[in-house]
Amino acid sequence: MEILRCSHLKKSYGSGSGKVTALNDVSFSLERGSFTAIVGASGSGKSTLLHMLGGVDRPTSGNIYIEDTDISTLKPEQLAAFRRRKVGLVYQFYNLIPTLNVRKNILLPVLLDNQKPDEKRFQQLTEALGLTERLSHLPSELSGGQQQRVAIARSLIYHPAILLADEPTGNLDRKNSQETIELLKLSNQRYGQTILLITHDEKTALEADRIITLEDGKIVHDEVTG
Repeated sequence: MEILRCSHLKKSYGSGSGKVTALNDVSFSLERGSFTAIVGASGSGKSTLLHMLGGVDRPTSGNIYIEDTDISTLKPEQLAAFRRRKVGLVYQFYNLIPTLNVRKNILLPVLLDNQKPDEKRFQQLTEALGLTERLSHLPSELSGGQQQRVAIARSLIYHPAILLADEPTGNLDRKNSQETIELLKLSNQRYGQTILLITHDEKTALEADRIITLEDGKIVHDEVTG
């Protein structure tokens, strides 16, 4: 079942002789529960694409459908609410709130929505990610790998339609990098979480079931690895 579809996405910056086209007619779809990697050299358009799919930026033209909602047509306040509830984001830098403990950082999307936390979901995630003993700690009291686990838990707390991971291992050593990828695979396999991973590391990309390669803002390869 299709959960995401982008159609003829284009993103340009500037005008005239200074115009730069970061994405050029990109179209693809993702099935619910899939684990896909997008690879490409620096400047290929990977991060631009992720920002479009995450509703952080808007395409110059084209459409993005997540669970049949065309997010490119939503008003800013609608888009903010949709992104909070339906799109999980994990970045290279963890973006945790330094004055909030682990529990509050994980529950932040729910608290911002003035919703009551799903304690069963919270317990499942924190146990699976090995955070049960760290809930009262501040981010500064955690290792880099632990902070990335908190960021992953936060991104999954709403059980989003899709999890977008932008170079999530880029700031970690090899051991923590492998652990982070294993945790993403766990959420994919145990919870059926749809994941789109952006990476420049081909070895990391091979952990996914499908690899899409971008070059100069266009899709040049799209292959199933399994």
